[in-house]
Order: sequence, then C-alpha cells, then structure tokens
Amino acid sequence: MIRRVVRKAMWLTGIAFATATCSIVAFSETQKDADMKPKAVQQDGFTVVGIAVRTSNAEQMTPARPIGKQWERFMGGGLLATIPNKADGKIVALYSEYASDKDGEYTYLLGARVTKVEDLPAGMVAKNVLAGRYAVFTSEQGPVQKVVVDMWRRVWATPKNELGGDRSYKADFEVYDQRAQNPADSVVDLYIGIQ
Repeated sequence: MIRRVVRKAMWLTGIAFATATCSIVAFSETQKDADMKPKAVQQDGFTVVGIAVRTSNAEQMTPARPIGKQWERFMGGGLLATIPNKADGKIVALYSEYASDKDGEYTYLLGARVTKVEDLPAGMVAKNVLAGRYAVFTSEQGPVQKVVVDMWRRVWATPKNELGGDRSYKADFEVYDQRAQNPADSVVDLYIGIQ
C-alpha cells in the first residue's frame, strides 16, 4: 500500500515537474520572440569619427571582405584610442550614403561618437547622423561575427509593419558597448533608420 502511494506521488511529481518545465520553456520562447522584435525609438543626431570604406553586401561575400579588413585595421592598430573627443568608449559601425537599398553600395565607417570634430588623425573622416526614427534590434549573445550577421538577416526578413515603416537608407548603425567586450560572447545593438 505504501509503495503504491509513493509511486503515485512520484508519478504526480514527475507530471508536475514536466508541466512546469514545459511552461518555463514556452514562456522563454515567447519572451525570446518578443525580444527579437525591434523597438522603435527617436534618436538624436550625432557625429562619428573613424575609418571609412565604400562597399556593398555583394562585395562582402568575396575574399575582399572590406568590412572584415576594416575591423582588423581598427582593432589591430588601436585606432579607437586615437580618436579625439570621444563621447564614450563605445564602437560605432555606421552604414551611410546608400546608393539605393540593401543591394547597392554604401559607406561603412568604423569609429566612435564624438563631442566635436577637430584634429582628425590622418586617414580618419567624420560623418553626421541626423536625428530620426530608428528600429532597434538587439542580437542574441554569442560570437560577434555570427550574431551581427544573424541580426542583419532578421532586419531583411522583418516586414515593414513590424519595422515601424519603410527603411530610409540614410543611416543605419551598430553599437558595440560593454556587452561586446568579448568577441566570442557578445551582444550588439543595431539601429535601422526608418521613415
């Protein structure tokens, strides 16, 4: 009799545990889906100083891979430390001067926000980002190259009603803050300009 009661209690405990586990997983998936959707924000204008290159998404698929080479140059040369008047310690990757849309050329500038533009180091340029509406995507946590590519795929797959409108193709930018200190385990924010 006692054995039957113990078995029944264990069986019921197992069902309760399985139900609780399924509820937690379902909540986590629902929370993850909500976290994956962009948030619309009004962004103030700012200026970025850094190194720039003209490229396209098609060129990024070739061995030339200019964006990867910009990162190697920027990080390998300690260029962040040479930017004067930094607003903070965050790295900003700015996509601007789009020729058309995601299939055309654009200028990629890797640098930092600055409080004023003066005494630019050789080879560096300044670009202004106008105030406007942005859809903000936050990456999952993981290797930086993977999470950034995955985040851009999410942008391209997001319908404009979830994005908050049509893309403006004036300026988009990634922000690498303290959550991106470890390239093997990073979180990055991506701001997509919308009309």
